[in-house]
Amino acid sequence: MHSTPTPLVLRGASIVDGTGAPGFVADIAVVDGVITAIDTDLATEGATIVDLDGLVLAPGFIDSHTHDDFAVVHHPDMGFKVLGGVTTCVVGNCGMGAAPHRQARSVSQSFHPDTELPEWEGYGGYLDWLDAHPPSVNVAALIGHGTVRASVMRRHPGPPTDEQMEQMRLLVEEGMTAGCFGMSSGLEYEPGRSAETDELAELAAEVARFGGLYTSHLRNEGRNLVRSVDEAIEIGRRSGAGVVISHLKASGRAHWGTVGEAIARIRAAQESGQAVAADQYPYTAGSTVLSALVTRQLFVDGSEGSPALDGADVVVAHCPANTRWDGSTLAEIGAELGLDTAATADHVVGVDLRTTVVLHGMSEDDVRTVLATDGIMIGSDGLPTLDGKPHPRLFGTFARVIGHYARDVGLIGVPEAVHRMTGRTAEVFGLDDRGTVAVGKVADLVAFDAERIIDRGTFAEPNRSPDGIVHVWVGGVAVVADGRHTGARPGRALRHRPPVVATP
Repeated sequence: MHSTPTPLVLRGASIVDGTGAPGFVADIAVVDGVITAIDTDLATEGATIVDLDGLVLAPGFIDSHTHDDFAVVHHPDMGFKVLGGVTTCVVGNCGMGAAPHRQARSVSQSFHPDTELPEWEGYGGYLDWLDAHPPSVNVAALIGHGTVRASVMRRHPGPPTDEQMEQMRLLVEEGMTAGCFGMSSGLEYEPGRSAETDELAELAAEVARFGGLYTSHLRNEGRNLVRSVDEAIEIGRRSGAGVVISHLKASGRAHWGTVGEAIARIRAAQESGQAVAADQYPYTAGSTVLSALVTRQLFVDGSEGSPALDGADVVVAHCPANTRWDGSTLAEIGAELGLDTAATADHVVGVDLRTTVVLHGMSEDDVRTVLATDGIMIGSDGLPTLDGKPHPRLFGTFARVIGHYARDVGLIGVPEAVHRMTGRTAEVFGLDDRGTVAVGKVADLVAFDAERIIDRGTFAEPNRSPDGIVHVWVGGVAVVADGRHTGARPGRALRHRPPVVATP
């Protein structure tokens, strides 16, 4: 005999439903993890009732760009995300994915030093592992082009042979068959830097065969930003895959303002009928692995056609082998060592190749230009190096967009802000069963105080969850109640399924 699930009734919230429409007051009934009714004065007999009077109820935030592939394994409570209202993480970005396992283990060590990654086989094995060991958030995975290329070609910088290309195609096919949502590239990193457009378009065509996306950390986000946007659009056009341009921005003072032309190129592609989207994090600093900057010789004057990076703008987020440097700029470390910036960066990488940094180099005007653009998704892009001083975007991205840019600055309205981090993202990634508050949708939900919501993390003290996130449900199960993690881990490995095409 099966017991009847206890209904959950969320009473009296102002519902911002994720479509961009204005809020409205109503009750919501949830049964067995699914929204079953939205109305006023819903019957409550036998139900668990949560009073949300004075709060906004929205779809759970979908983080369109994360590096949490292994955080969900090593830190399955995912407190740094769920306490910020996130219910689904898109993982596998910037070419760094969870399979093949040998390459994934190396990526995991960069973000989670001195941890052992469980064994799994391919993306099917990764998703199955999450099914057996669920985290507190849902996971939607992308195939990392960089991990695929490294597994087949090791460090070989040239184009693949026909045999190597077929091996890479088979790895992509495995990931898409397993339920990945597409393939990401990281073209400023090794080994993605070595991949030519033809290689990327051919692999993206395999993704398109399954109805998946091609997402890209562009080849250049400075001097050649617009050219790099054009390349991503061309890969989408040639392959037939939808395109997502990751963390759209212009890096380096000399290139500020070029986001306008990049947006124009995206708009032109959209108007031609091509599926092109972009995401953004709402800060003027980025974060990356220091070795990637050294490899590209960005501390050498004139490298990549831009002035050398200033050591005062590069802050060590985490150096596992010397945590005393965490929070210090390369300029400060260089003064201590008696080295110039380039030599200091080489020295720090030599001490620990896994060192991550926060890189200050973007314009607030550009951040606002991108955020004011219709359809831009929100993604944190945080590196989950929890033992150091990670970029505060890891914790506060979504609260910052709503509390600062929507409520305080008025750049966009709160309903539109919620749409960018829920309904829009679900639409782009094909998460058809969530992303809006509607009957029949999965009850991934967040309740927040619209007057109080704000990010609290700073670059000096980043490991702080936002204010104003009161309750979070994943599949109808409370993972945050009254601002505290409940310990529940009801997250799921989400699996993409290609659209069914009717046969004549």
